[in-house]
Amino acid sequence: MLKTSESVKRYKSAQDRFLKPAIANFFKREFPNYFGPVIRKNIADELIKMVESLTPSANLFKPGQIFWNALDKTTRADSPKRKYKPVILTLITEDEIEMLTNGKQFHEIRKKAIARMIEEAYAQGGILTMRDIGLLLLQDPSSISRLRIKYEEENNVVLPHSGALHDMGSCVTHKREIIYKAYVEKKDPVKVANETNHSQSAVDRYLIDFHRVKTLIRDKKDDNYINIITNISKSVIRQYRKIYEEYVEKHQE
Repeated sequence: MLKTSESVKRYKSAQDRFLKPAIANFFKREFPNYFGPVIRKNIADELIKMVESLTPSANLFKPGQIFWNALDKTTRADSPKRKYKPVILTLITEDEIEMLTNGKQFHEIRKKAIARMIEEAYAQGGILTMRDIGLLLLQDPSSISRLRIKYEEENNVVLPHSGALHDMGSCVTHKREIIYKAYVEKKDPVKVANETNHSQSAVDRYLIDFHRVKTLIRDKKDDNYINIITNISKSVIRQYRKIYEEYVEKHQE
């Protein structure tokens, strides 16, 4: 048997202070009969990669910014295989503090911050839900939704949040915007999807359902009848009826 050198005796255990050996030793200690040394090192490598991907360097942050793990834009919030994307979000800027100093109302600043964070996350490959923003701002998600909708209406935009991109919300603002562009402006559904930050399947679904409801409205059918025939909820039928009366009826094909 080879004799262990004095250098190994003196310095080998010092390696345990570092992250990879510490992880490998954890698995050796807690699961001694499950993983060999090669597997333990491979697991340690993968765990370190995961931690590094989820913890951006502190020198990337500016005052007023925070870190959050947003939903990866390639997955859905209701998917069992969802992934997350680390993003840096700006809660407050120097200019906005100046606005508050000059008497600007907090809810006006908050609207702008909500829109900014949604767009920042999307630019970094992530998607924010209203629950995400509610947690970050310690606000009820429904309050966040109302401010987001108001911002979208005031600026004639659809922000790239999970409800818009994955058709997970029921906001009439998005339906109105999509149907107006398709029926009144006569735009191609592909262009409508790009302009409204919606998935193509969501836009197609809105337009197909609206066409079904529109046809029955023109046939003088009431909401109960339309509900039975189409299996579309009465609340959505009322939304479509309102959109039809406000935007489409005045621009008959």
